[in-house]
Amino acid sequence: MPVKILADSAADLSKEIIKQNNITVVPLVVLNGTHQYLDGIDITPKKVFDDMRAGKIYTTAQVPVSKFLQLFTEIAENDEEYFYPAFSSQLSGTYNAAVTALEEVRQTYPDVKIEIIDTLCASVGLAHVVEKACELAQKGMSAKEMVPFMTKYAHEMVHVFSVEKLEYLYRGGRVSKTAAFIGDTLGIRPVLTVIDGKLIPVQKTRGEKKLFQAMLDLVEEKAGSELTDTLISIMHADNLEGAKKLKAAMELRFGCKNIRFMWLGAMIGAHAGPGTLAVFVEGKNAPKLP
Repeated sequence: MPVKILADSAADLSKEIIKQNNITVVPLVVLNGTHQYLDGIDITPKKVFDDMRAGKIYTTAQVPVSKFLQLFTEIAENDEEYFYPAFSSQLSGTYNAAVTALEEVRQTYPDVKIEIIDTLCASVGLAHVVEKACELAQKGMSAKEMVPFMTKYAHEMVHVFSVEKLEYLYRGGRVSKTAAFIGDTLGIRPVLTVIDGKLIPVQKTRGEKKLFQAMLDLVEEKAGSELTDTLISIMHADNLEGAKKLKAAMELRFGCKNIRFMWLGAMIGAHAGPGTLAVFVEGKNAPKLP
């Protein structure tokens, strides 16, 4: 029986991908005041983005240890085998919660077959990693065999994105109030990436043309220019028009033929905000299957 794949909702996987690959997804928590929602289950990204435009503030919480304890115990009792590429430990406590739960379950079930890696990835970058893990599982790899390949693959994943308003990053504690106010007043659109699992701003731009140029420069630096047939995900936060323009820019520059659109999920969207655009692609040094 192939290894089964576990993911958390920070991967922003579409329902179609989840169903096609029979992926088990554990939800992170999205909070609005006293209201608590399970990401991807009882709140939609569209709801979050509409509320944020209206001035509402959302926060988030990791998957609790108790959820992993319950799930890992069931896996052990059913003698199943799972591989779990987890949301970056630098952006959430979810990975550490999973490791803590697995250590506890191993005290009762020492032969439990679960492998967890810290992908240092987020959102659709994490989705690419989960999908690659599904591919390896179908090829018959064991969970242990997948660990070194998938760790290397995940750590080479390219994340390039920009937010519509710095105000949203300020609400999530990512930038100062002063920086957000000045940046939004001047119409600054930052280009950000993920380095060692952390969100890092790399450039400030003004105007859509310069923004797209800066984003694609960073894509080329990290993924190379030979992207004709490479799977590329353009993610948007209720900004399909912007995503289409970014797609056209990528096709013009790289001749891309394999671009898909994906939505930013409610959990990460609560921090990045509506209007966010991103490009995700495997890095030029990502390992290739033999």
